[in-house]
Amino acid sequence: MHIEPGFLSDAKIMAANVAAVGLLAAHAPALWRRPALWLRTLLAAVFFSVFMESFHLPVGPSELHFIGAMPVYVLFGLLPTLFGFALGLLMQGLLFEPQDLVHLAVNALSLIVPLLAVHHTLGRRLGEGTPGLAALLRLDGAYYAGVTLMVGFWLASGEQAVSLAEWGRFAASYLGVVALEPLVTIALVRGAAALRSQRWARVCLDERLTLAGAA
Repeated sequence: MHIEPGFLSDAKIMAANVAAVGLLAAHAPALWRRPALWLRTLLAAVFFSVFMESFHLPVGPSELHFIGAMPVYVLFGLLPTLFGFALGLLMQGLLFEPQDLVHLAVNALSLIVPLLAVHHTLGRRLGEGTPGLAALLRLDGAYYAGVTLMVGFWLASGEQAVSLAEWGRFAASYLGVVALEPLVTIALVRGAAALRSQRWARVCLDERLTLAGAA
């Protein structure tokens, strides 16, 4: 989902900056009103950054990353994940890849827009507790389809020509992530469910998970 610096014009980068700031600003009041979500946002940013740095590989015109989007979303909820993506990308840019800060908004939108789409469709059906494997496969499939489409949008908007076949090779590389990530999500959520009686766990995790396994 990584767009190389220099690929987009300054005008398109500015448009992405405006869009990203607008999306975050629209959700900021809901985050501000709930201080418990501030800690979860920081944790989401850390988890996301660890996942991202644990595996990344150049594939065609972009990069294959283990984003860990659904584990973070299920563990911490929508708002912490939304802001955690932006904060995590900022942290990674400052610590590891300063040149990527130019495309901070571009890369953030590639993650945030699919997250919002999935949350307002499939995510609404999750309810409480530990999602099943089938539900997680649907979430991951829809989410990473959105991510690859967002990357395709940026590539089509770029200053350099990229063939459809190259984008297709990149998109196909995420099939492995779609297959693996639900297993990681289930393992982490079950571990979180085992800690549901601990007060610190209730503070750190999405409230839906405090009931996981209680029945």
